[in-house]
Amino acid sequence: MTEEVQQREPRHVPLVHLLRDGMVEGVHHGSVVVLAPDGSTIFEAGDPDVAMYPRSTAKPLQATAMARLGLRLGPPGYAIAAASHSGEPRHLEAAGAVLASRGFTEDDLGNPADLPYDPAERDTWVAAGRRPSRLAHNCSGKHAAMLAVCGEQRWDTDGYLDPAHPLQRAIRETVEDMTGQTVPRVAEDGCGAPLFALSLRGLARAASQIATAPDGSPEALVANGIRQHPDLVAGSRRDVTRLMQAVPGLIAKDGFEAVQLAALPNGTAVALKIADGSDRARPAVLAAALARAGVSAELLTPFTSPTLRITRELAA
Repeated sequence: MTEEVQQREPRHVPLVHLLRDGMVEGVHHGSVVVLAPDGSTIFEAGDPDVAMYPRSTAKPLQATAMARLGLRLGPPGYAIAAASHSGEPRHLEAAGAVLASRGFTEDDLGNPADLPYDPAERDTWVAAGRRPSRLAHNCSGKHAAMLAVCGEQRWDTDGYLDPAHPLQRAIRETVEDMTGQTVPRVAEDGCGAPLFALSLRGLARAASQIATAPDGSPEALVANGIRQHPDLVAGSRRDVTRLMQAVPGLIAKDGFEAVQLAALPNGTAVALKIADGSDRARPAVLAAALARAGVSAELLTPFTSPTLRITRELAA
């Protein structure tokens, strides 16, 4: 049985104050939920049950769907399949390896051509006279894995991004199974893949399942890849990678428009959305939510800012 997700204007609340010389200069609204391992609510603020687009936080769910379909990769392969990578050489090598392992090339990718996501990598790329490429796109690892599944299932790779394609139908089924929710709306993500709307609460439920999956299960294959290679999931200069390196066993994934999921090995899970899409507020809110989940303040200090103050409601 899956539950229906409400579709309406979100009722976000103030989560972060931007301070200048002790005075509030700006306010970031949003919603956040922290779930206990049994699925009960430890903390919530705003509107965690309204429909929203998870953007790239859906990638661990998409990777799980592909593992359930029988895709078998090494840990780096699962990490890059769940990644929004920065376009560093190691990222291009990992995505290229998934393609090559099933006989595909960059030309088979359905995502757009792009420059590396990381500013330093982008500058180096442009200075070398290189043009945008499909492999450099931050979603190329996910698309490489999608092609690999199609190859193994002998599905037509033309139209593999169509919501009606067998691959995307299977991903939708997995998303609904893991979130416990019926997808209320399907859009197109920036990379061209179908984007299934869900709620923050559903997203946290799914993250908890991945984090606590038994060894050898499809979910555990994805979790182990993320944990072993947090550098592939984001990048050497990204807060998400640094957070996973700092908090033992943590699974974390960010997405455009300031969406974030995180789950501890015991299954405590966080999902959040900053209403204005600002990444400035996202790490601070995540740190506060993880503190609510029991992570020590010492580990989280590097992800806070003296100019950002968590609102009284969210502060533990």
